[in-house]
Amino acid sequence: MHQSHNMSYAEYSRKLDTRLKVEEKRQREFEESQKMIAQVDRQLHK
Repeated sequence: MHQSHNMSYAEYSRKLDTRLKVEEKRQREFEESQKMIAQVDRQLHK
């Protein structure tokens, strides 16, 4: 948690706004990784 988001788990669980920001960032990163995977997959199956 600290390495990825520069905060401790205690801080993450204590503050709702912080938790929401972290979860939004996680969601964006997940969606970006899915797009990259799809792109590589398309290139492999041409």
